[in-house]
Amino acid sequence: MRTVNAYAAPSATEPLVPTTIERRDVGPKDVLIAIRYAGICHSDIHTVRGDWGPITYPQVVGHEIVGEVVEVGSAVTKHAVGDRVGVGCMVNSCRECENCRAGMENYCLAGNTGTYAGTDRDGTITQGGYSTHVVVDEDFVLRVPAALDYAAAAPLLCAGITTYSPLAHWNAGPGKRVAVVGMGGLGHMAVKIAAAMGAEVTVLSRTLAKKDDGLAFGATDYYATDDDATFEALANRFDLIVNTVSAPLDLNLYLRLLRLDGTMVNVGAPPEPLPIQVFSLFNNRRSFAGSSIGSIAETQEMLDFCAEHGIAPETELIGADQINDAYERVLSSDVRYRFVIDTATL
Repeated sequence: MRTVNAYAAPSATEPLVPTTIERRDVGPKDVLIAIRYAGICHSDIHTVRGDWGPITYPQVVGHEIVGEVVEVGSAVTKHAVGDRVGVGCMVNSCRECENCRAGMENYCLAGNTGTYAGTDRDGTITQGGYSTHVVVDEDFVLRVPAALDYAAAAPLLCAGITTYSPLAHWNAGPGKRVAVVGMGGLGHMAVKIAAAMGAEVTVLSRTLAKKDDGLAFGATDYYATDDDATFEALANRFDLIVNTVSAPLDLNLYLRLLRLDGTMVNVGAPPEPLPIQVFSLFNNRRSFAGSSIGSIAETQEMLDFCAEHGIAPETELIGADQINDAYERVLSSDVRYRFVIDTATL
């Protein structure tokens, strides 16, 4: 076992604090990664505060991880010492179910093993990227292209793939009209990626406060959802709506913006149920769907796509002693657009 520095939540109501945790020995198929940067995701906050159910404390979160390989197991073939790599939202899966065999381990029927707050193969609780090192099976480690800025690459491992996956699956591209609901950490990535895919992108945000940013990131239109006229003006317009908001919305208003055979996809995860009036779906044969991160292969595809198109999240680099303040700023939407922890400060 290896003892490493980390930042952990001691309970659902207390601030995160510095601590140490144990990492397992490097097994034959394992990779030991010296973490350089870790992004802060809204999911981290939901998890440690118990919004998505009880967890075991103390808990180290963080599933947007980039770093360097410093040790490999005897049977490792995919990565070598010195490689620049990343780890996203999962670190294992059953490998045996129908979905895993199809290369969709993010939809493992037994449940994939989360990078944090999951039950690892040895029965221990997984601990995430707010730490200096992590040991991960090589099959769940990604190659980070040299063209990507090191620190800015971290949020791609969650925010990037969470938005890339539905955009790719529902064929965002030339001739398609895509709306992105919300202009936060997820939303700004959805805008950049959809625009790079060639789609016509519209941002639907509560106010026009981030309009200049949205247009700079590639959107062609930007509307305020606080204005009732928005929903009249955009009725029956979009092929795809990607909802990145982790708060309750009147989904029926947004579903009416879909054209024939259009789909609204939720990637934001509010803890409250989201009611839908089925008559909103009947008109135009609309669909409502969900999407959860992406497979390892798709995540690598996303990283390569972002490197090719010069796409990176907008980030603010912080030290470990700023994590608790960063959480409060995320909750008050006071970040443009993703915090990244310099793990050298742990």
